[in-house]
Amino acid sequence: MASRRFDPGRRSIRHRRVRKAVSGTADRPRLSVFRSNKQVYAQVIDDVAGNTLAAASSLESGKGEDKKVDANSVGEAIAKRAIDSGIKQVVFDRAGYKYHGRVKALAEGARSGGLNF
Repeated sequence: MASRRFDPGRRSIRHRRVRKAVSGTADRPRLSVFRSNKQVYAQVIDDVAGNTLAAASSLESGKGEDKKVDANSVGEAIAKRAIDSGIKQVVFDRAGYKYHGRVKALAEGARSGGLNF
């Protein structure tokens, strides 16, 4: 029997539950995280207009040695791009992932880069 801990269906249930409460506006857009097995991606999204305001990924800035270090650098990069666009406050959308490991490292990198959430 497969473990329920790594079942992708469980993540989609958590993601739907989180997205009921989290929505980005022009004043406070949503910082969305996607984590694959090798990379991590982040976007700052205005849900009202349906626009992506800033994006960063470990493909462009990651060294590929340590995934947490790459995630932290993606957080700093997304913070810099968001601040350059005039965005200082965001709503963090962990997309159904647990706030642990690479997701936590990305959030800490974004906070150290100057984003408030």
